[in-house]
Amino acid sequence: MAPLTRIRPRALVRASGGPRYAVALAVDALGTGLLRPFLLLYGVTVLNLSAPVTGTAMAAGLAAGLVCMPAVGRWLDRGARSTVVAASMLVRVLGVVLLLAAPVGHIGLFATAALLLGVGNQAWPAAHAALVATVAHGRERDTALAAAHALRNAALGVGALLATVCLAGGTTALRALAAVTALAYLAAAALAWSVHVHAHPAGATPAEDGDGDVESAPRMLKLLAANVVYVFCLNVPEIALPLVLVTQLHASPVWPAAVFVANTVLVVTLQVPVTVLMSRFTRRTVLAFAGVVLAASYLGFLAAASLGPGWAAPAVAAVSVVCTIGEIIYAGSATALVTALAPARALGRALARFQLSTGLGLAVSPVVITTLAPLGPAALWGSLTAATLLSASAVATKEVGGARLEGARLGGCRPRGRAGL
Repeated sequence: MAPLTRIRPRALVRASGGPRYAVALAVDALGTGLLRPFLLLYGVTVLNLSAPVTGTAMAAGLAAGLVCMPAVGRWLDRGARSTVVAASMLVRVLGVVLLLAAPVGHIGLFATAALLLGVGNQAWPAAHAALVATVAHGRERDTALAAAHALRNAALGVGALLATVCLAGGTTALRALAAVTALAYLAAAALAWSVHVHAHPAGATPAEDGDGDVESAPRMLKLLAANVVYVFCLNVPEIALPLVLVTQLHASPVWPAAVFVANTVLVVTLQVPVTVLMSRFTRRTVLAFAGVVLAASYLGFLAAASLGPGWAAPAVAAVSVVCTIGEIIYAGSATALVTALAPARALGRALARFQLSTGLGLAVSPVVITTLAPLGPAALWGSLTAATLLSASAVATKEVGGARLEGARLGGCRPRGRAGL
């Protein structure tokens, strides 16, 4: 067991890319929080498009973003870092500009805007993780990734809150909201680009331009497959619990709102401390443990749903805290394990494929959840439990995370041996 990592604020900011980059992350997340929940409403209320057409355009945009990920991975493997992060922000600027330019009833411009926003949203996580992996190493890198996740959740929450306030202003306010979002993305892109981070992957040669390093590693393939199931936990507070609480338990809508707020607050406040606490264990062990915690929470939801009226809703809300802890452990270990497993020359492709698996999980989880929920609590929570435990078992095998990289304690302290994965 490794010693507990110490956190020093300056070292954490430095490991995250520096002060300017940290500001860029906050501004970018704020812009996403302003727009993301209300893109559908913008298409319906401002452009007078039908809800099915608007939803289809948004889904196509997300799919296009996933299709672009291999190209993003190759770009990263050529050494680009801050340039790719800035590009992921600039493409969203263009998307919002097209939203503002779209006349009423014009589906073409809205669909193009949704496509550009989808590309930017899908490209950003891989680009950001590659940048952090370039400026920080070992456990310092892991904590920096966790800090960015917490910061992004906080800014997303603030942005969504501001957007809710603006929603009362009608069409004019929504257009103003889109304009502010474009300016936020533009400012974030300028700040990210100014960091000027470029990598020189060790051992990269033209002969190694293929995907062999990543595709030939069974441990990475197992990790990507397991990640598709793990990602379901991100949609439990947003989709599964509101569906169960309101339609099956007939609870007040206040309960889903309370669960969502609690989830956001816990992620923001506990992401870094929990990640640091878990740094004494191997990344593989931590990720497997996250699956066990999530599976336990799913069983808790199953038990809570069987309680009588008046007790079920509070019990579900209480169990949601356990689910959030599992989400926090997962978020602090999954990307860190990918960056540790991938060889330097294939880091971009590995992160791109990890984002593909994440996007796939986020895309299929609403369909799976809404299909299983009407079949009863046992079908929904039993299936999620079994699938998550199977994924955790796959992660726990020696094939996943068998490599070893150096670990480092934050604050410039002397590394203590090697930190396992």
